[in-house]
Amino acid sequence: MITLSLAEIAEVVGGRMHDIPDASAEVTGPVVRDSREAGPGSLFVAFVGERVDGHDFAAQVVEAGAVAVLGSRPVGAPAIVVEDVQAALGALARHVVRRLGTTLVALTGSAGKTSTKDLIAQVLRRKAPTVFTPGSMNNEVGLPLTALTATEETRFLVLEMGARGIGHIRYLCELTPPRIGLVLNVGSAHIGEFGGREQIAQAKGELVEALPSAEEGGVAVLNADDPLVRAMASRTKAKVLLFGESDEADVSAENVRLTDTGQPSFRLHTPSGASDVTMRLYGEHHVSNALAAAAVAHELGMSADEIATALSEAGSLSRWRMEVTERPDGVTVVNDAYNANPESMKAALRALAAMGKGRRTWAVLGKMAELGDEALAEHDAVGRLAVRLNVSKLVAVGGREARWLQLGAYNEGSWGEESVHVSDAQAAVDLLRSELRPGDVVLVKASRSVGLESVATALLETGAEGEVAAR
Repeated sequence: MITLSLAEIAEVVGGRMHDIPDASAEVTGPVVRDSREAGPGSLFVAFVGERVDGHDFAAQVVEAGAVAVLGSRPVGAPAIVVEDVQAALGALARHVVRRLGTTLVALTGSAGKTSTKDLIAQVLRRKAPTVFTPGSMNNEVGLPLTALTATEETRFLVLEMGARGIGHIRYLCELTPPRIGLVLNVGSAHIGEFGGREQIAQAKGELVEALPSAEEGGVAVLNADDPLVRAMASRTKAKVLLFGESDEADVSAENVRLTDTGQPSFRLHTPSGASDVTMRLYGEHHVSNALAAAAVAHELGMSADEIATALSEAGSLSRWRMEVTERPDGVTVVNDAYNANPESMKAALRALAAMGKGRRTWAVLGKMAELGDEALAEHDAVGRLAVRLNVSKLVAVGGREARWLQLGAYNEGSWGEESVHVSDAQAAVDLLRSELRPGDVVLVKASRSVGLESVATALLETGAEGEVAAR
């Protein structure tokens, strides 16, 4: 974070200083909410959670070097006390972002946000110092914490914005006003909470409504292939830049194909030229993500060749998103277990089919959460798709929704042992350990609450044990 005195911070957040011997003392380190991350010069933000109260760690963080605590009550140590800690954190982020004048890129969408954000960051940091959201810290706490890591050297700030209702993205844009806003898609993620795709589109479109006008430099980057996103052009005063396969797209791809290992290759077209891309990521769905990143980079002055080189060299920065690991015995484990919705689940299955040509493929799948009334139909559709893609074996893990997955596969023509339902992750691990053969490809994917990353971890540990035994 930029250097600020405690007196300045107190004024910005409207707080009262308690037990602070020197109001001119400066915060020179990071703003953190995890006491284990506190260090010299830091500011510790104390939240009261269901099981842990951050205020209880005040003495510990000050001993570690924190300059003060930002909390809702005095703690017997240097503290700035406010009525609403979350609001104060947001106010501090807004102050820092406005003071820096950094070009802020914000993105949202139902699927692919984190992967696309990682691509944008890897492309832009070739041009200038870039700060971006780590993982999926895209809510009212994670977003300001990310923004506060920016410094005077930061040229680009790339922020992922999530939403679980109308007004959420509008609030985030008030904290960190973007100049460039990217909307990837409107899908089924959280449809049970929103109440329908139109409501999701209304919420996601708050991003483009918050942009400055075209005359002031505002740019809305929209997916030309998604009608609900394309329609957002009428909701913004900003310049509109389209990406996708549509003839209307300003940034597009041609000659799209997957390599033998399932990695996308295509010719990138931008208004400034064209260049070839072969990605290190897996799955054709990353082409759309790459085009979105390319559109942002083009708008910020990068050439087609520069963008193509950066996209070709970009990797996965976030855990459990199409992480591909090959065991010593030749079994390939694809850990995509961070989260799941119908769109991302189908994309992962298509990637599995491409990666597994000539090999046995396994889809270890679990519940997709927050689908509301569409849950049965969407799980059924995923089970059916697994059969249509000739996935060798579907392992549906968990309760009712997993049974719907398996039933969809069965009704599509998956007979015998081609699809199976198991009760939990351990049962899936036991089955795989007994039946996997060298050369098999295993995809593991479900909503975060299912915790199927444990299956991938167990399979890789099994592979490591096999390597030790072979030696």
